[in-house]
Amino acid sequence: MNTNFEQRISQMIREQELLWQTANIKAKPNNGLYQRYKNPILTAKHVPFQWKYDLNPSTNPFLIERFGINAVLNPGAIKWNDKYILMVRVEGTDRKSFFAIAESPNGIDHFRFWDYPIVMPETADPDTNIYDIRLVIHEDGWIYGLFCTERRDANASDSDQSAAIAQCGIARTKNLIDWERLADLKTNSAQQRNVVLHPEFVEGKYAFYTRPQDSFIEAGKGGGIGFGLSASIEHAIITEETVIDKKVYHTVYEAKNGQGPAPIKTSKGWLHLAHGVRNTAAGLRYVLYMFMTDLHDLTKVIHKPAGYFIAPEGEERVGDVSNVVFCNGWIADDDGTVYIYYASSDTRIHVATSTIDQLVDYVVNNPEDGLRSATTVQTIINLIDQNRAFDFTPNVNVHLNGQSTVS
Repeated sequence: MNTNFEQRISQMIREQELLWQTANIKAKPNNGLYQRYKNPILTAKHVPFQWKYDLNPSTNPFLIERFGINAVLNPGAIKWNDKYILMVRVEGTDRKSFFAIAESPNGIDHFRFWDYPIVMPETADPDTNIYDIRLVIHEDGWIYGLFCTERRDANASDSDQSAAIAQCGIARTKNLIDWERLADLKTNSAQQRNVVLHPEFVEGKYAFYTRPQDSFIEAGKGGGIGFGLSASIEHAIITEETVIDKKVYHTVYEAKNGQGPAPIKTSKGWLHLAHGVRNTAAGLRYVLYMFMTDLHDLTKVIHKPAGYFIAPEGEERVGDVSNVVFCNGWIADDDGTVYIYYASSDTRIHVATSTIDQLVDYVVNNPEDGLRSATTVQTIINLIDQNRAFDFTPNVNVHLNGQSTVS
């Protein structure tokens, strides 16, 4: 056997083990709302090399990578059997995405992929691409995965090979390995993306957060986070969608917006994490924002802070689709800790941690968007006046040499 062949495999084993075992550390500064971590928790390099290489020297004497992985992104997330489970979107260099499970003992680092990717059954109309799954442990006892299924638009001309139809695929499981594929969700909207299943029955029915849109890319007149009910999950049909959180001019969600993961139930209301999109001279910019709906009327938004909750920073801004953060998975632990799993620039996955108390405080007490510059200024003035009762300003003496002393 070629010694160099063995050496290269040994090197891949060492490098991957080092990557898997690297401890994550908190990034600075902490903004009082959530804690970012320094290292991405999953990247293309975390994918087992056995998925990419033919390790037989007789059939792959040059040890060429036979299947390339382009990115690891947009995971669904649940706590299951005391493990932090991410069902991630893995994208090959062939542009096809598939799902794979990675688990961690602590939710912060040491994520490892299971031995095999997920075999997702197809419907009679095969998917071209599947991605961005939302995992929900429903009160009916099943674990559901709702994801985007993409197929070519059959009405497009042969010259247009980018026209696509996006719908919501639905599957369920009891063990995260064996999946039962159900019929795609049917609605009155031309296309559906970012559909999420509510974890509880509503009026004895399955409740869905939808994102009606007119075309594959543009939300069009149907933009906004919708809500609808279906009597069945095996053949889910929503006959009426109510937009509960619409697009708004000159906000971080003016171009389109969509539900992230399923909302978290608190004593004050349902906590929602969503993504908002606006157009810029540099292209689309994706950020995350939050709002809260009433505990009993899920279509009623009762609190919504202005602006974004998380936006791409530093290296997060660079990747396959730059200037993007996207989240479709978070975990609320029994101790109140919330693990927020977000992807940056369609390339890698990060984690940020917060608590239920912090998130509720933020959503309930941070000011809403006044939608005008004048109201923004007034919000700041009110804060300044309120802070006059508290003087925490140190006595700083600045010297000509640039040094300062604090007394």
